[in-house]
Amino acid sequence: MSVRIKIDEDLPTEVAERLRAAGHDACTVREQERVGATDRELWDLVQSEERMLVTADKGFADPRTVGSEPHHGIVLLRLPRESRSGYIRLIEALLDVNGIETAGGAIVVVTPSVIRVLRHR
Repeated sequence: MSVRIKIDEDLPTEVAERLRAAGHDACTVREQERVGATDRELWDLVQSEERMLVTADKGFADPRTVGSEPHHGIVLLRLPRESRSGYIRLIEALLDVNGIETAGGAIVVVTPSVIRVLRHR
């Protein structure tokens, strides 16, 4: 199943490339020339496009940023130290272990040691 995804500007374009190679409709903030948009502007754009957001910005795991309304999902990639290859490994781990589809309507936190799926009740 193909998922519509937006990749935040804080991640390397290779993350989008890996998602596209897995058959998903992935576009980046850079491709849409939305670099520098506020978190709220980006969130509103992502929701209007009915996309899931993949980001390293932990602010998107905060209900004050995303609200309590249903959404299309957030994948939060967390590394102890930022690294292009590290982010690529995290998205590959999610694709291999859970599949990006598990993030639909949830917040998924992906770290080198664990993948947590947080759902609203």
